[in-house]
Amino acid sequence: QVRLVESGGGLVRAGGSLSLSCAASGSILSIGAMGWYRQAPGNQRELVATITTGGDTNYADSVKGRFTISRDNTKNTVYLQMTVLKPEDTAVYYCKAVVHDTRHISFSPYWGQGTQVTVSS
Repeated sequence: QVRLVESGGGLVRAGGSLSLSCAASGSILSIGAMGWYRQAPGNQRELVATITTGGDTNYADSVKGRFTISRDNTKNTVYLQMTVLKPEDTAVYYCKAVVHDTRHISFSPYWGQGTQVTVSS
């Protein structure tokens, strides 16, 4: 079984910064793409940023230039550095990893439990 555990959410004022991390553990053979998604109340879950095993990144237009995604493959961990935060960034942030684990023949998506990020104006 694969488990993703996020940490680092909280309350911050507009213009401030927060860092999130997400560590994958369990019966992992290898990890493909990792990413961060968010869901605000009443909204659908949306992509924030993704990163491939090789380090190629992709960002939502709304966070480009403010957020940075990175990963440490030796620790099976993905990070999200968030700067110049805005009230509209308020949401539950989820990490996702595509994992080849011992229970499945091919890669499967796994999600973390989510961490709340609240940006006050």
